[in-house]
Amino acid sequence: MRLAEKVAIVTGGGTGIGRGISRSLAEAGARVVIAQRRAEKAQAMADALRSEGFEALALGADISKRSQVQQLVARTLERWGRIDILVNNAAVTGLPAIAPFLACSDEQLDLIVDVNLKGTFICSQEVARVMVGQGGGSIIHISSVAAFAAQEGAAAYCATKAGIVGLTRAMALELAPYDIRVNCLVPGDILIETNQALLDELKARGISGQYARRIPLGRRGTPEDIGPAVVFLASGDASYITGATLVIDGGFLIY
Repeated sequence: MRLAEKVAIVTGGGTGIGRGISRSLAEAGARVVIAQRRAEKAQAMADALRSEGFEALALGADISKRSQVQQLVARTLERWGRIDILVNNAAVTGLPAIAPFLACSDEQLDLIVDVNLKGTFICSQEVARVMVGQGGGSIIHISSVAAFAAQEGAAAYCATKAGIVGLTRAMALELAPYDIRVNCLVPGDILIETNQALLDELKARGISGQYARRIPLGRRGTPEDIGPAVVFLASGDASYITGATLVIDGGFLIY
């Protein structure tokens, strides 16, 4: 298997896109640490994977808190002794990330920035320090088409996702001498449990909906569309790829 014996941490790996990523990594042979603020969600996903014969560990962690990230890293090392892959997937998204620019409060702004951007930065720092000591690794950030196409009522969210794209390049440059590759995935409109009727909910909050795009491939994406791309970037097949941003959006951004 492509990732046999590898150890992967997936933040937000128990829900939404993270579930697809965690499953794909496990099916590729990785030992998967599922990190989630709501520990019960991580545990449910880890239990599901273990019931199918995969190796998985559930850990609760708020990635915006460095002490909790440090504990996450320490417990992963205690269990499996190394960290080969980090997937920075956890984010404030959907309705909690929605607020008209003029109405976005300091509290909501802090939450979105602290989790989406600062949390990604903290997790990457703590894991990269381990990877330096072990001679390399792969870090994969999950951004969004919101990094490139403005979304009405989501200024803070768009800013953090654009920041992740910039962070990818800067990290790739600095970490290349340590054989740590850093890449970014940009999902489009992915159907998950919390956004099935998102457009209707946004309109109920006063968002016009007039800037919504059509998807050329004619369907919303699924978490299973994202997981295989993570496996590819984490594997030896992508050994000469770093600092790259791969868009997975069904054509959402091509017009």
